[in-house]
Amino acid sequence: MKAGIFLTNQQYLDTDMVSALDDQIAMVHLARDRGWDSLFSGQHYLNEGNNKQLQIVPFLARLMAEAGEMTTGLGVLLINLHNPVYVAETVATLDTIARGNFVFGVGLGYRGVEFDAFRVPKGSRVARFEECLDLVRRLLSGEAVTHESDVCKLDGVRMNIRPVQRPAPPVWIAANSDAAVRRAARLGDAWFVNPHSTMGTIRRQMELYRTELEAAGKPFPKELPVIKEIFCAKDRATALELAGPYLAGKYKDYASWGQDDAMPEDETFDQSFDDLIRGRFVLGSPEECYEQLRPFWEEVGANHLVFRTHWAGMPLATALHSMRMISDELLPALRKV
Repeated sequence: MKAGIFLTNQQYLDTDMVSALDDQIAMVHLARDRGWDSLFSGQHYLNEGNNKQLQIVPFLARLMAEAGEMTTGLGVLLINLHNPVYVAETVATLDTIARGNFVFGVGLGYRGVEFDAFRVPKGSRVARFEECLDLVRRLLSGEAVTHESDVCKLDGVRMNIRPVQRPAPPVWIAANSDAAVRRAARLGDAWFVNPHSTMGTIRRQMELYRTELEAAGKPFPKELPVIKEIFCAKDRATALELAGPYLAGKYKDYASWGQDDAMPEDETFDQSFDDLIRGRFVLGSPEECYEQLRPFWEEVGANHLVFRTHWAGMPLATALHSMRMISDELLPALRKV
């Protein structure tokens, strides 16, 4: 079992972002020095409410300098907001900085303010996602590409900068809805399983994923990654006390942004925190966290867990406390899976 850290540097509006960046680097150092396997970050534009965050590409590139041998990756880039030439050359550049130890994670997105800002019409989001992903892959492969649409115009262009990994870094596709899970099976090298759904939803959607893989004539991926919200402490009560306010705030923001509108119909964030966390987040002692994670390898087939254990407003010392407990007591058990 691989284990990674997910960092967004999403902070409250009154936060000093230079100091916050130092905190994120401190978390990378702990993960690197304690033998964690990977490092990911996510993307949003025009954050609403009482938070802000650094943009994913320069942020991740900065963290790569601190990550040592850890795999680094986009988790995820909102590909249909961007020109495919920009994306392809950016991915090739990041793969070079990472010396070929890089994952190209992509997602469709769900926030209207982002689509409007980049003039992506609501009805064309999925088609544009598929078009952009196809063009990026062709450009990364070194193919001479001719294409014309409202996305871009390419006349036999060939991209001279190439990634270290040939023909391209692995493509992990984030997916929340049933249709998106099927799309991840058809188009991706792996489904990047989200942290938002309950275990019941993930079990059901994994069956959809396997069925779609079989229909496409594709094997189950060698690496199946899952993002999990997690906080490790001496016991569940302490974990809830230390992490609860920040985790609740994160999902309050998600609800206001419409994240749960992109989820299956039986998923909603409009419920009490006690109900929200049930079957969704991993909280407790290392032993309790292990048992809560067990279904992901026994039933889902996951072999790469990417942990987020810091949310906007949480002090660095609190996040590091969880990371140390994960490192010292949870990871040794996970390595045996």
